[in-house]
Amino acid sequence: MSAQARGAASAAPASATVTTLRQQNRAAALRFVLQQGETTRADLARRCGFSAASAANITSELIDDGLLAEVGSVSSRGGRPISLIAPRAEGAYAIGVDVGERGVAVELFDLSLTMVDREFRGGGHDETPPDIHRDLVEAIAALRMRNQERWPRVLGIGLGLPGVVETGPDGAQVLYAQSLGWEPWPIPRDLDADLPVFAENGAKTQARAELWYGAARGIDHAVVALLGRGVGLGVISDGALAHGAFSSAGEWGHTKIVVGGARCRCGQNGCVEAYLGADAILAEWQIRGGSFEGSGWQAIGALLAAADSDTDARAVVDGVVEALGAALGSVVNLTNPERIVVGGWVGMRLMEHGSARIADAVRRNCLTRLGTQFEIVPASFGGDTVALGSALMPITALIDTPRSELFAV
Repeated sequence: MSAQARGAASAAPASATVTTLRQQNRAAALRFVLQQGETTRADLARRCGFSAASAANITSELIDDGLLAEVGSVSSRGGRPISLIAPRAEGAYAIGVDVGERGVAVELFDLSLTMVDREFRGGGHDETPPDIHRDLVEAIAALRMRNQERWPRVLGIGLGLPGVVETGPDGAQVLYAQSLGWEPWPIPRDLDADLPVFAENGAKTQARAELWYGAARGIDHAVVALLGRGVGLGVISDGALAHGAFSSAGEWGHTKIVVGGARCRCGQNGCVEAYLGADAILAEWQIRGGSFEGSGWQAIGALLAAADSDTDARAVVDGVVEALGAALGSVVNLTNPERIVVGGWVGMRLMEHGSARIADAVRRNCLTRLGTQFEIVPASFGGDTVALGSALMPITALIDTPRSELFAV
């Protein structure tokens, strides 16, 4: 090999290394600013381990790309004011979807993660995958019609789904929703002609939102519970969301708390969901003579209100608190979290009604020492958490995209 050829060969890996490092630094900077919401170049340098010059160069590049903006200044000690940088809200958009068994909530977020538009479909009865597919296509088309000027900067569609989402070697994703009685459902890619689709279990998208912006922010070890019609969990370990070998980590709703217990929608017995899912809770109240309208937020609220004066309603709520304590107590023993975040519409209702009772029940059902090491708090975002976490999937893809492949700005 000639000297010239040897030089070219050695230069190529070096060039690749520099390019990779530059992209990693850019990604770290963009992620930091998106999560902080507002910061300074000095804080960016300190928190990301950059030199002042590198922080300035990366920031200037992201401003040139239309992703960040200077939004004001703060005073310094005797010097010039220090510029504040923040996400440029209109720099990019992402769609986040909360897919339920009765329909879809489709929300459009800007780069500051502010929801700017939303569309609902379904809601009247349980739906099949073809129904959900139709809902998604119609809702996204309606958003596109109302947001035509924004659409060229929409990054993609994130779906938060009720079940296990597996990703194959070719990137194709399949939903396994055993509790809903659905056959394995390939995640549709034809929801919009111009947008990529990302999918994840809804409990994990909720956990991602709480990790980035909510009650799990800055916490290295946490669990984020989702209680609705279904029950799920996101496990945060060393500051990252756990997925397991095939993305099914966190199927807490189908762990067992009663051997041979109540029949679960998944076809097994004694599952957490058979005691803490909304349908199971309301069915127990109905057996005891409870009367309520619907099967959602208001019905659970009526149960909790009745528990203040009605012995049957109180017995149902007491049973729910004890079951939740047992289920989360086991999670504490398994994962040793610093924080337990309880979300989902049933979870939020329960926390509003008796967070201290729930914390006591969890501590009675875990090892004494571990029970002193966590706090339990409600989720930060209420009903929008799954959609927000879903929107973070295309935004994460943006963060990891090399500048050369970025959309035209």
